[in-house]
Order: sequence, then C-alpha cells, then structure tokens
Amino acid sequence: MSTIIHTPCGEIEGTRCRTDGVTAYKGIRYATAERWKYPLQVTHWDGIYAATQYGACSYQPRAFYNEEDVPQKAFYYNEFRRGETYTYSEDCLFLNIWTPEDATPDSKLPVLVYIHGGGFTGGCGHEKHFDGPIWPTKGVIGVTINYRLGPIGFACLPELAEEAGHTGNYGLYDQMTALKWVQDNIASFGGDPSQVTVMGQSAGAMSVQQLCLSPLTDGLISKAVMSSGGGINKLLNASPAENYYDFWHKVMEDTGCKTLLEFRALPIEKLFSSWQSLKTTDRKYAMVCSPCLDGTLLSEKAIDTVAAGKQRNIPYLIGTTSHDVMPPFLFQMAKNWCLTQNAQGKLPCYAWFFDRKLPGDTNGAWHSSDLWYWFGTLANGWRPFTDKDYTLSNQMTDYLTNFVKTGNPNIGSPDASAGTRTANSLPEWKPISSSQKKVLRLGEDATHMGSVNLPKLVYTMLTNKAVGE
Repeated sequence: MSTIIHTPCGEIEGTRCRTDGVTAYKGIRYATAERWKYPLQVTHWDGIYAATQYGACSYQPRAFYNEEDVPQKAFYYNEFRRGETYTYSEDCLFLNIWTPEDATPDSKLPVLVYIHGGGFTGGCGHEKHFDGPIWPTKGVIGVTINYRLGPIGFACLPELAEEAGHTGNYGLYDQMTALKWVQDNIASFGGDPSQVTVMGQSAGAMSVQQLCLSPLTDGLISKAVMSSGGGINKLLNASPAENYYDFWHKVMEDTGCKTLLEFRALPIEKLFSSWQSLKTTDRKYAMVCSPCLDGTLLSEKAIDTVAAGKQRNIPYLIGTTSHDVMPPFLFQMAKNWCLTQNAQGKLPCYAWFFDRKLPGDTNGAWHSSDLWYWFGTLANGWRPFTDKDYTLSNQMTDYLTNFVKTGNPNIGSPDASAGTRTANSLPEWKPISSSQKKVLRLGEDATHMGSVNLPKLVYTMLTNKAVGE
C-alpha cells in the first residue's frame, strides 16, 4: 500500500509502516551539500518523490570495514545493526517521517524530530531501534535524520572560513536545515510546525543542547529531550574553530593535498584513514570532529550562554542510564541543567534515571539501552523482552508523547486533568526545583519519583549556587 500527498516541494509517495495505521516516508532529501560547504535546503522536486526506501548514511569509519570482523564493535553491531544493510555516501542528507495514515493538513499533530548519536562520527536515522517508532499511534509525528559525520561534518580550515565567512559545524548546520525543512513541509504530513520537539541521545543530545543555545534556531524548537549527553559543564565546552586548524592542515599534508581544491577532491577513504591515524597522535585531537565555536551558529562558550540565561526558554526532558558513560558525571550534568533552569525562572525541566537491566545478558542499563523503550520498538530487537519491558516502554512513550503535545509529560492533551496520577494512570513526574530534587526512576522497580545513589561529584551551578544535596 502506498500513499501520495502533495507538499510544498512536490508530490511524495509513502509506504506502509510495520506498525498498523502508520505511513512511513523514507529517505526524503531535505538538503544538498558539497564537501565542506553549508547545506542548501531542498524546496522542489520534479515528479512524484518515491519515499519508500531509506537514504544513504553519512560516510563513517564502519563504511570501510566489515563490523562482523571487528570484535570491539560486536556489542553495538549485534544490538542495533546485525542483519541490516546500509549504504554510505557524502550525499546523505535524508530524513524519514512516520505519521498516522489518516493524518491530513488539518490534523496539526505535534512533531518529534530525533537526532541520532554516535560520537559525531557514526550512526544514522534508521538503525533497528529507530525503524518505526510507535509515536504516531499516540498522536505524534516522528522524524529521524541523517547528517554529515566525522571529517566531512566537522573539519575546520582557515581556507574554508575565508570562503564562507566561517568554518566547522557542517553536521550541525545539516541538523538545523532539517528542522527548517520540517517547518516548511510538515503540515502536509499532518504536522504542526509550531509544535516541533527535538530529541537526541549521546552526541545527538549534545547536538540538541547546542541547537538550544544557538540564536539561529529561534522559532524552530518548541521543546527538547536529551538522553545521556545533555547539560552543561565547563569541561565540555566547544573550542574555537581556530584550535583545529593545525590538525586539518596536518591531514592535508599527510594526504598530499596542497590546495583546498585538491582536499575537496581527495578520495573519501584516504580522508577518513588520515583523520583516524592522526587523531591518535595527541590527546587534544580526540574530539577534533565535534561542535566548535564558529562565530555564527555558536559564538560563545555554552557555560557563558547559559550563565547569561540566553538558552531556549522551553520545557526540557533530560536523563541518563545507570550504566551510562561516566554515569555520575552525566547524571549530575542533567540534574544541574534542571536546577539552573529553575533558578533562572525558566519553563519546567523534568529529569529521569533509567536502570532497567535489559534481558539477554548482564550488561545492565548500558549507554543507549533506553532507546528501545523511548521509541517503542522492542519487537525489532533480538532480546527476550518480557511483559515488564513492554509495560515500561508503553509508560515511557506515553510520557514522551504527552510532553511533545503539551510540554508536560503527565498531561496528554490540553484539557486533561493533572494530579498525583494522570488520566492514563502514569505516576506523576514532577519537575526539578530547588525544593524538589527527586527524578523519575524508570526500570527495575515500579516507575516512581526517587533519589539516585551514585558516587558524589561536586559541581557548581551556573548561578554560583551549590548544587550538591
């Protein structure tokens, strides 16, 4: 079964989703971009766009080897990608939309745009856990995106700055352009362009954080969700683009490129090989492919932006997992973000802590494990998920879609009543404040508000007030 609708760009054909009652529009080209040039939004196509298959992913290290042959990659490969086939290209600016099959331009449904993680060097918007989110069955349109990664997404050179006025953050500009495309086109799919929530995990959460700090995203984001990467800390501030010039000049020298023209024409495998080799020569190059201060999208340190209260004043959901990357550090960052929002008199911020020990092994609630539950895609996985897991996922997707609709995870529609338990029997999720520092506990025990006992890490709030409990 296919569906053809008309959009400002032209007609587009969707396809049946694995979830009944949902239509998927896969592989929609939202922008074009030459190597190290900023994206140009797609505004027109000829004929009927066949959005029936996923588009190419950004080139990334795994494009150049077989993951099955690399033991250190086995865990995430087995979890999210085994049995799937992915194509890789520099022509990778595609997004995917899932919407109720009966949605019309009059539906005005809220929209959830998801930005994948992967350390700014890997991933895509259609791995197994993203394939067919359950959100449309709960009245929310889902969107996932691809963006440029690694050296094609985050290189910085003075020659590029001279050419365009600034350099770096090509991947972040891709994300922002995807949001602009959604603004211009989502009504045709039944969406409300004024109600777009942006969600991300790990590097995706860091991306959401940067987008919420940038003056260029004004009007594009109504709410934000950040998993395992949200929050501000002085140790994680973006560096000026100029700090990376020497590294990328070393890559040019290493690959025998004397001009920008030659560097742009360098075979992609040589570019990635040189980047991966040279970034191991000095610890300061470990995050050379990540957001930078480019003077346009990001012009000051995040900690300074937030100290001045210039971040987006929108509702936030933010949290971590119990076996996350540096669990105490990420958890405290998330909680500090909520406390800072509250201290500055901004809109509510809700924090969670996920500790479900996924069945099938003894790895606990590892980094990214919560995504199966937020997307409601447990049936796509290999694990022997139980009724407990499906119940938890149903709760989490209820909280999430409620938040996307209203800015409050407890309230699913503007006229629903709030209380100790909501209309759909969810335990009340209370926002963080100076007098309410408990978080929503999701996982092993029944969902409830509670404290988290992790090793104490002492930080200072951006308002110069102590955060420690």
